[in-house]
Amino acid sequence: MAMAQAAAAAVARSVGGGAASPLLCPSSGSGARRSPIEALKPSKLSGRFYGEKERRGGRGSGRRRPFEVVAVASKLPRVDAAEVLPVSPEDVSKEEESFRHLKSIQQVGQAAPGVWSKPNVRRKTKIVCTIGPSTNTREMIWKLAETGMNVARLNMSHGDHASHQKVIDLVKEYNAENKDNVIAIMLDTKGPEVRSGDLPQPITLTSGQEYTFTIKRGVGTETSVSVNYDDFVSDVEVGDMLLVDGGMMSLVVKSKTVDSVKCEVVDGGELKSRRHLNVRGKSATLPSITDKDWEDIKFGVENQVDFYAVSFVKDAKVVHELKDYLKSSGADIHVIVKIESADSIPNLHSIITASDGAMVARGDLGAELPIEEVPLLQEEIIRMCRSMGKAVIVATNMLESMIVHPTPTRAEVSDIAIAVREGSDAVMLSGETAHGKFPLKAVKVMHTVSLRTEATMVGGETPTNLGQAFKNHMSEMFAYHATMMSNNLGTSIVVFTRTGFMAILLSHYRPSGTIFAFTDQERVRQRLALYQGVCPIYMQFSDDAEKTFNEALSYLQKQGMVKEGEEVALVQSGRQAIWRSQSTHNIQVRKV
Repeated sequence: MAMAQAAAAAVARSVGGGAASPLLCPSSGSGARRSPIEALKPSKLSGRFYGEKERRGGRGSGRRRPFEVVAVASKLPRVDAAEVLPVSPEDVSKEEESFRHLKSIQQVGQAAPGVWSKPNVRRKTKIVCTIGPSTNTREMIWKLAETGMNVARLNMSHGDHASHQKVIDLVKEYNAENKDNVIAIMLDTKGPEVRSGDLPQPITLTSGQEYTFTIKRGVGTETSVSVNYDDFVSDVEVGDMLLVDGGMMSLVVKSKTVDSVKCEVVDGGELKSRRHLNVRGKSATLPSITDKDWEDIKFGVENQVDFYAVSFVKDAKVVHELKDYLKSSGADIHVIVKIESADSIPNLHSIITASDGAMVARGDLGAELPIEEVPLLQEEIIRMCRSMGKAVIVATNMLESMIVHPTPTRAEVSDIAIAVREGSDAVMLSGETAHGKFPLKAVKVMHTVSLRTEATMVGGETPTNLGQAFKNHMSEMFAYHATMMSNNLGTSIVVFTRTGFMAILLSHYRPSGTIFAFTDQERVRQRLALYQGVCPIYMQFSDDAEKTFNEALSYLQKQGMVKEGEEVALVQSGRQAIWRSQSTHNIQVRKV
């Protein structure tokens, strides 16, 4: 109530001719109030617009002066200078938030065109790059890292262990040499893919043509081809729509025998060897983790990768099985579930609860479900992951055209911006960096679009039920208040962590400033590279807390990450106490 009275009094002083209020500023010469929104409108743009109108008007057109506003609806009743407008604290905060948001947009618009490519501008949304023939050399991995790659993805559907071992060794070499930047390693399992067999040469299929898929081995002719899945015939029904490579071609099932499925081509194209097959609305009754996947998982354990991306997860049982194996192996590897099958949607909540994060794999998801459902599912999966405190990655076709072209389509640019605005931790490149012609340009586009989009976003937009994911931890409350404090003061956040828990928790609250996460564990440093807004830094911790704090702030100042005299919010909380008792949590604001 006192705040409301104070706010109303401030408005009264402004209206009555006293000191100008930041909310209602008198316009020179007219006495009329002008809101901050009006103040931010570029006068040159208005001048050009109305000037053009005036030039077009000609004689007898009733010329208007520049900046004259024409009423198209009934006028609002004018408030006399003596009247006091009722203003609540909520009204004030909304107006100030709108003002800050528009001011940030104006400042962004006035910035030099090259500002977004400068390394001292820190992007919050992370970039996952798939490493392949175009990028598997030392030179290219270094360039990808310098351009903006945060996570290196190994697609186990392609290549062998020897080629992936080379990439892992190069990424580890880069991390050892660069203490101010770090790249995490993600191993993406192949999963239970249904594929067609080998063909002597590509076959052109036309609409209306009949073509047969058989479970017999070694068939590859102009009229039929083998399928690598023995239950293929029993899984499909007459009338089902069979999609090749996610919809590049489509065939409808007309009839089936004991070992074959006869189809009619709906949308034709060129059929090549080993093409991926989906049935619209159905998932294959195959185990999510195949024998090959288990071999690849063991390979990942031996090489201490940071994340597994598990393909075609249908239920939480698969995640628990993998986590039990990792625990028995003593492996500290986080599990990211790929949501890409129709069967996963009914079990979405339990699957994400069991995992450490999710990937929206839109390719197969759009093949098994109607494509118009994909953007809605993307938004829902991001919302669910954020509310549950899990990492989320948006993947597939983000810059598909840049596999062969040096510039993206405008729709692809919007796609990246939407994923950033919806709150994704990371966006992913697949073929663009694996075998594309312009891998570095693709990363550059993803970096600049993400950065530009983030510049117009209001910080601290937290899911309403995020606290439910961390309700057993006092740290959740401290993360919330540290974020609010950081946003109000305009500071970065410094946190010290041995498990990564507190840095990840702060990330989900999306503070406006960067989260500088200092850790003495190299594995934790690498893992934190995936999380939105987190800048992980390796540093040996001293037994003396004050000495460690000062060393951390000196490091940030030396690296140009903070300036002398700047304030930072220092958070001490989390699951594992460092320099404090388990029951003590605190937030400090320190000046560098």
